[in-house]
Amino acid sequence: MAASVSVDFITHTFKGQSAPTLKDVELSIRPGEQVALIGRSGCGKSTLLHMLAGLMLPTEGCVHIRGHMVTKPSAKWNMMFQKPSLYPWMSVRQNAELGLLFAGRRDPARIDALLDLVGLADKADANVQSLSGGQQQRVALARSLATSPELLLLDEPFSALDAFTRAALQDEVSRIARQEKLTLVIVTHDIDEAVAMADRVLIMAANPGRIVGEMAIDLPTPRERASAEYSRAREQLMTTFDGLVGDGRSTAAPSADTQDAEPQRAAA
Repeated sequence: MAASVSVDFITHTFKGQSAPTLKDVELSIRPGEQVALIGRSGCGKSTLLHMLAGLMLPTEGCVHIRGHMVTKPSAKWNMMFQKPSLYPWMSVRQNAELGLLFAGRRDPARIDALLDLVGLADKADANVQSLSGGQQQRVALARSLATSPELLLLDEPFSALDAFTRAALQDEVSRIARQEKLTLVIVTHDIDEAVAMADRVLIMAANPGRIVGEMAIDLPTPRERASAEYSRAREQLMTTFDGLVGDGRSTAAPSADTQDAEPQRAAA
């Protein structure tokens, strides 16, 4: 069952800093909604995502998921990072079932079904080191889904992949989230990724980090990137971002290791 999310006036100041990284952040996410967070480097969007996951606690305010205050990580809200963080000495199947094992459960049938869902049924017994980057992220996705989460959090998990693999995984993860009835929140620096995956895009500004605007993406799924409607939505989002945050039309691609990279206009 998809989770509702409520962020209630979060303010956060890191130890040793005088100014807050986040200030009075408030938002609500409906069950099953797919939401993207975009913003310039340092605006705190990854920090906010970590708080949704229970990996950090805010200085002030709180996060509620399905009405329950988030105070620690849970198998019901899983996070995918930029790197898949797989155990290289294990097989695809062994990596995919780790979440269940940590929870003290085994469910071989579910792991088989998930590997089929992410297109890796024929790689179940392969060592993960033999896989491509995109395939490794599919293993990480299967691992995240194994515990039947209600909320899936994505911290730029496709940023290091080539454009074709990235687009395929964007569509695949969005489809799977709808099929599995998950709420999805993605942090991204890529305007195209936000348009491709999100029902709603939240725009963040920095100093301090806060939500300054939003835009609904009212397009059918899967999104057709070559369509005029998609191009209009991308241009509208870029224009809205520029109007609220400033000109972000840099053509230099950010490092894949950057947590909070600047939004970019992807090549058409």
